[in-house]
Amino acid sequence: MDIEKIASDSGMLVVLDGRIGREEYKSVYGSLQALQRFANSVRESVASETCGVRINRAPESLI
Repeated sequence: MDIEKIASDSGMLVVLDGRIGREEYKSVYGSLQALQRFANSVRESVASETCGVRINRAPESLI
């Protein structure tokens, strides 16, 4: 699961704050709606990886 891509695809801004050696430190910014989309995407990803089931999502207008 590429959590950074999921955050970006959800409408969140991912910013590189710094790099020490191989480690990268990033911050993520976004609206509460983007956070909800991110949480739903992570939940769907975990569900599909563990049992191959797609979770029904609420319409965007309800989020």
